[in-house]
Amino acid sequence: MIATDEDALACDMMETYRIADYRALPARRAALFASGLREDSRIRRKISGAPASLETLLLARIADSLAMLVWFGSSDGAEGINRPRSILAALRGDPAEGETIGFASAEDFEAWRASMLGE
Repeated sequence: MIATDEDALACDMMETYRIADYRALPARRAALFASGLREDSRIRRKISGAPASLETLLLARIADSLAMLVWFGSSDGAEGINRPRSILAALRGDPAEGETIGFASAEDFEAWRASMLGE
């Protein structure tokens, strides 16, 4: 965790346990506290690659669903224009619908593809 983002770990330790200097603790105790951090802590989100907490992602999905329901009942929805943008897609960094994305190299594309497939 330290190698990934020491500042995030320090912030999580302070927020969760009120430990201002985790380095002053014995290594086993610091490791114990680190393993007990919430799933949505800064360091765990960074390690997992999650763009936001699960709660935030679920709320974004709910807001997107509501926006689509309202849009379907509108005159714009009947004509298929001005579709609402997805908050969830923006949080995840997905390209907007119909947006073209480009890559500087084949390696960049392969890295993007692997991230989209969860590899």
